[in-house]
Amino acid sequence: MRRLIHPLLVLVAIVFLIEAWLWNHLQPVVAWVVARVPFRAVKAWIAGTVRKLPPAATLIVFIVPLAMLFPFKLLGLWLLASQQWIAAAAVFLLAKLFGVAVTAFVFDLTKPKLLKMAWFHWLYQHVLAWLDWAHQLVAPIRRRIRRFVRILRSEQSGRALRLLWRIRRRMRAAARVAPRPALSANAGRAARTAQTP
Repeated sequence: MRRLIHPLLVLVAIVFLIEAWLWNHLQPVVAWVVARVPFRAVKAWIAGTVRKLPPAATLIVFIVPLAMLFPFKLLGLWLLASQQWIAAAAVFLLAKLFGVAVTAFVFDLTKPKLLKMAWFHWLYQHVLAWLDWAHQLVAPIRRRIRRFVRILRSEQSGRALRLLWRIRRRMRAAARVAPRPALSANAGRAARTAQTP
């Protein structure tokens, strides 16, 4: 049973780490975009309004960007239903990136208020613990991948590739020499007839 569950846990950990990576890398991008928006009064009003809200209302502000993406997800589902795979993948990808980026930015604004709620603080601490768990679970796999990449990048990579090509040539030669399965009498006659001009 453990052999079946471990790959599933590794997959969940990888997805969780990808989300965390997107969260960390898209938040500065959105902050940069928001800094370039010329509506300083609007930005100051939004930040001031968020500061004045009670923690429960701040949670609603945190959820609003997710609700705004719902129509795009429906569009993606409609594109999938109409078998427009590339367009659906593009819509889902853009919605995901935009959603993570905006949610990260809004969370940065609302985090002090949200952490005042005991249940949210508990949940936030558990998410951080899950993130550490995911890093620990994926760390051996990352080390193996890095070691393999290092081997391919090093001076030994030419030697390793020559070895792989030599193994490939030997396998192809062995496949050509391998005895063919016995043919029935009719199939043997048909093969001989096809060979004679």
